[in-house]
Amino acid sequence: MNGSGQEDTHRTIEQIARESYGRLVAYLSSHTRDVASAEDALSDALVAALRSWPRDGLPQNPEAWLLTTARRALIDVIRHQQVVLASEPTLLLLKENSAEATLSTEFPDERLKLLFVCAHPAIDPATHTPLMLQTVLGLDAARIAQSFLVSPTTMGQRLVRAKTKIRDGGIQFEIPQERDLPQRLDAVLEAIYAAFGIGWDDMVGIDQRGRDLAEEAIWLARVLLQLMPGEAEVRGLLALMLHCEARRASRRGPDGQYIPLSEQDPKQWSLPLIEEAESHLAEAFKHGRSGRFQLEAAIQSVHAERARSGRIEWQAIVRFYEQLTRISPTLGTRTGYAAAVAEANGPEAALVILDAIHLDVVSGYQPYWAVRAHLLQQLGRTLEALQAYDRATGLAEDPAVREFLLQKRG
Repeated sequence: MNGSGQEDTHRTIEQIARESYGRLVAYLSSHTRDVASAEDALSDALVAALRSWPRDGLPQNPEAWLLTTARRALIDVIRHQQVVLASEPTLLLLKENSAEATLSTEFPDERLKLLFVCAHPAIDPATHTPLMLQTVLGLDAARIAQSFLVSPTTMGQRLVRAKTKIRDGGIQFEIPQERDLPQRLDAVLEAIYAAFGIGWDDMVGIDQRGRDLAEEAIWLARVLLQLMPGEAEVRGLLALMLHCEARRASRRGPDGQYIPLSEQDPKQWSLPLIEEAESHLAEAFKHGRSGRFQLEAAIQSVHAERARSGRIEWQAIVRFYEQLTRISPTLGTRTGYAAAVAEANGPEAALVILDAIHLDVVSGYQPYWAVRAHLLQQLGRTLEALQAYDRATGLAEDPAVREFLLQKRG
C-alpha cells in the first residue's frame, strides 16, 4: 500500500478507536471484571490493526476484528497466569460467541452498565467520574486531568488505584438493583455531563472529536432515560445538553472567530433541539424536585427565549443561579452567578461574589479570570483588568478564545 493509502488507513483506525473504544472495553471488562486488562488487550488489538490493516486492507467489520483480537489477547494472558484453575470461568466466558458470531453488524453495548460499575460505592467517589471518562469514553488521563485541574500524574495514579480496586475487590459488573440505583445515579450523571463539557470545550465545537464526544454524551443520557424514565435529573441533564447543542452552529463566525452566547444569532439555533429540551425540562419540573441539572437547563432555557422575544430576562437567570448555588456551589456555578448578577444588577455587585472566592481555588480556572477582567474593565479599574485579561488569555487553550480576549483587552 502506498504512503497515501497507509495514511488513510491510519486515520480510519484512529476514527474506529475513538468511536468504539468505550464499547469494546465495556464488553471485554464485563466478562473479565478487569478493566485494566481489557484496556491492555484492546491496545494490543489496535497495534495489531496498525500492523495488518495497511497490508491486508480493512476488514469487513473493523469493530468485530478488534474485539476478536483483543479477546484472544486476554485469553493468552489468562492462560499464562499461575492460577489457571481460578481463571477457567473467565476463559469459558471469553470463548462464548466465537469469532463467527462477532462478525455481525449488531454489537453488544455494555457502556451504561460499565458507568454504573464505575460508580460502585467501594470505589473512591472522587474517582468515579474520571474512571468513567477513561474507561467508557476512552479519554486519556492528561485530558481528564485538565478538566479536574490536577496534574496528569496525579490523575493517572487515581485511575490505576480505581482499576486495581475493581479487579482485586471482585466488584460485580452488573447494573445494581433498582433500590440501589439512586445511590449511583449522581455519579453517572456527573460523568455524562463531564464528557459533554469536554466535547463542548474541545476547540469550541469545530473539532470532530469534540462533536463525537458531545453526541456520545447525549446518546448515553437518552439510554439512561430509557432505564430510569421517572428520574427528573436525567431529563434535566438531557435538556441542558440539548439546549447547548442547539447553539453549536452559532458559536463560530465565518472566519472561525469565537462568538459568546450573548452575541450569537438566534436564527442559527436549532429549534427542534430547543423544543425537545423544553419538553424534557417541563416533564422534569412536574416531579417538584429541582436538582442541579434542571436548574442549569432552566438557565439555558431563559437564554433560548431570546430567539422568540429578542431579549434576555437576566433577573430570572439570577434567581435560578441563586437556587443553584445553594445546592451546588461549584466554582463554575459561582462564576456564572457573578456574570448573571453583573448583567442584572451591575459589575460592583458581581465583583463582590468573585472576591468571596479564594484565589487559590481559581488560580487555573480560565472562566473566572475572563469574567473578572470584564467586570474590572466596566468599573474602570484598567490596570487590574489588564492583569486579569492576561491571566485569562494565558489559560485559554483555544486560539480563537485567546484572540477574542485580546480584542476585549484592547
